[in-house]
Amino acid sequence: MKVEYIIVGAGLAGLCFAQYCSKMGKSFIVFDNESRSSSKVAGGMFNPLVLKRFTSIWESQAQLDTANVFYPEIERLIDKKVYFKLPIYRKFASVEEQNNWFVACDQPLTAPYLNSKIYKERIPNIKSDFFYGEVFNTGFLNVKLFVESYQQLLSRQQKIKFEDFEYDKLNLSSDQISYKNLQAKHLIFAEGFSIEHNPFFNFLPLDGTKGELLYVKIPDLKLKEIIKSNVFIIPLDKDIYKVGATYNWQDKTDKPTNAAKNELIEGLEALIDCPYEIIEHVAGVRPTVKDRRPLVGAHYQHQNIYILNGLGTRGVLLGPYLADKLINNIENKVPLDKNIDVSRYYKKLQLIK
Repeated sequence: MKVEYIIVGAGLAGLCFAQYCSKMGKSFIVFDNESRSSSKVAGGMFNPLVLKRFTSIWESQAQLDTANVFYPEIERLIDKKVYFKLPIYRKFASVEEQNNWFVACDQPLTAPYLNSKIYKERIPNIKSDFFYGEVFNTGFLNVKLFVESYQQLLSRQQKIKFEDFEYDKLNLSSDQISYKNLQAKHLIFAEGFSIEHNPFFNFLPLDGTKGELLYVKIPDLKLKEIIKSNVFIIPLDKDIYKVGATYNWQDKTDKPTNAAKNELIEGLEALIDCPYEIIEHVAGVRPTVKDRRPLVGAHYQHQNIYILNGLGTRGVLLGPYLADKLINNIENKVPLDKNIDVSRYYKKLQLIK
C-alpha cells in the first residue's frame, strides 16, 4: 500500500496534520496506540494572552485566525459542536493586578484583546472583591470530543490503525519510507510525551508537564463565561464544569493524585460559594519544551522524517497553526519560522553546523 504520509500519533497535533493532508488531497495513514495522549484530558481553553502576567503570546492573531477557520471545518466534518467562543473573565486578586491590567490595555500587542473597563457586575456564586477583566477572542475546544470524533471519522475511512508503531520495522532511503506493507514519501511523528521512546527524536529537550483536571457538577452556578483565577472554570453543559489545572514537572505518569485533587478543590472553593459534586478526576502529561517553543521540522539526517511536537498548554491554537506551517514547508518549501524550527536544537547539540 502506498501513501504520501505516515502520521504517528492521533492526538491534537497528529489529527490537525491529518486534516491538512485531507485538505491538500494527500493520502495518509495514522498510527496511534492511545497510550499517552494528553489531548483527551486537556483543558482546551484558548486565549491570545498569558493571563498570569497580561502579556501577549507569539503570533497570537495568526494562530486565532487559523483556528477560527480550521475548527468550524472540523465541526462540519464530524457533525458535532466542539469549538466554543466564550469570553474569559480574569478575576483580579488585588488593586495591583487591576493596575497591571490597565497598563496592558495601553500596550499595542495586548490592547486588542482586553476590555479597558473593569467588569464590576456580580457573577452569582463567584467570590471576587476586586472584580474582573474581560478578555476577547477566547473560548475552549472540547478536545476529547474532537479527538474521539475525528478518530472515528478516520476509522470509517480506513485511515487509522490503533496499534503500536514499531520503529525497528522502518526501512529508510532518501526518497522512500517502508514500514511493514506500507510505502510512504514522508513520516510525521506527532507523539506528544511518548517521544521519549522515539529513537529518531528522543534526544530533544521535550520535558513533560503533568496536568490534572476535575469535572464537577455545580447546579447553582449557571456560568455563561470562563472564569480564570488560580484555577479556571469552564462551563460545559447540564451544570457540568471543567476545573483546572495543575502543573507538575516531576511526575510523568497519567495517574491522578490526591495532592493535585486537593489543590484544585482548594482553588475551586476559594472561587465559588455554592455546593458542588466532583464527577471525575483526570490527568495527563503535556508535551512541553524548555524554551517554551514547539518542535517542528525535519530530522537532521533523514530529510523525509519530521517532528510535530511540543504544543504544551496552548495546543488548541498551536495545533492547526503548526500543522499548516509544517505541511507547507514539506509540500511548498516554505521555510519554518526560527522560533519553531527544530533545527535550533541541532545547532545547540552540534549535530549540524
